[in-house]
Amino acid sequence: MNREDWASLAAFTVVAEERSFTRAAARLGVSPSALSHTMRRLEERLRIQLLARSTRSVSTTEAGERLLTRLGPAIEEISGAVEELGRLLERPSGHVRITASRSAARMVVAPALPRFTQSYPDIVVEVLIDPALTNIVAQRFDAGIRLGESLEKDVVAVPVTGQLRMAVVGTPHYFATHAAPSTPHDLRKHRCINFRLLSAGTLYKWEFEKAHRSMEVGVEGPLIFDDEGMVIDAALAGVGLAYVIEDQVASLLRAGALSRVLEDWCPPFPGFFLYYPGRRQVSPALAAFIDAIRVPAKFRKRR
Repeated sequence: MNREDWASLAAFTVVAEERSFTRAAARLGVSPSALSHTMRRLEERLRIQLLARSTRSVSTTEAGERLLTRLGPAIEEISGAVEELGRLLERPSGHVRITASRSAARMVVAPALPRFTQSYPDIVVEVLIDPALTNIVAQRFDAGIRLGESLEKDVVAVPVTGQLRMAVVGTPHYFATHAAPSTPHDLRKHRCINFRLLSAGTLYKWEFEKAHRSMEVGVEGPLIFDDEGMVIDAALAGVGLAYVIEDQVASLLRAGALSRVLEDWCPPFPGFFLYYPGRRQVSPALAAFIDAIRVPAKFRKRR
């Protein structure tokens, strides 16, 4: 097998993972047409079809899937050897693929990226937004970022925020015309902005706890979103009350643009964690990313 075959097989694994010539070509730094030509030449040399192509997608044939199963460990071994060289040079490089909820991406990942990309110019960070708890092994992610309370016990979890709290907020103008709720049950008398959980297909019930008493309240209102930013924007516009993570509106509360109610019903809960399989070796690139967003122990608990 010559050098061209090795390069073609490596490219084949990327196409099989991405199920798209466009996305695979972007990862490999080549044009989709050139990558498609490479795959056809590989199939001609092997005399068997590896990829099933349609106008919208690419998938592996039975032969392609068998080849991918055998190639996967070998490619990972080679990639590990190359990454070890990067560790020796003390300059991590490579591709870090992260899945995160939209809140985690905005609160944890986005603020860290400018400094991280400047410190590690040879690392490419790919962040994909998914509201569901993604199986990072099956979907070939290096790590995920989710709330700690939703994680399985067989993963390595690294805290990337301190404890968080929820907040019920509205504009001062809204509260000038609507009496502030004194208990969560009073929310049923208010116009509230609902949030739809895409993974479950249901509306999120607002959760409260006080003096070991817990309750969930289904609220009603004129708007439903699946994006926290739009929920906050609607609250700022005076449409009604929003229920969001406190840190997402902290600056707006300090500025007086929003006011908070039912604060004593919103205790702290475990924040966001980066997680990855315990059996997987951490690449230098992922280790660098973890170090960039990890929260020191002294900042993990709310005072």
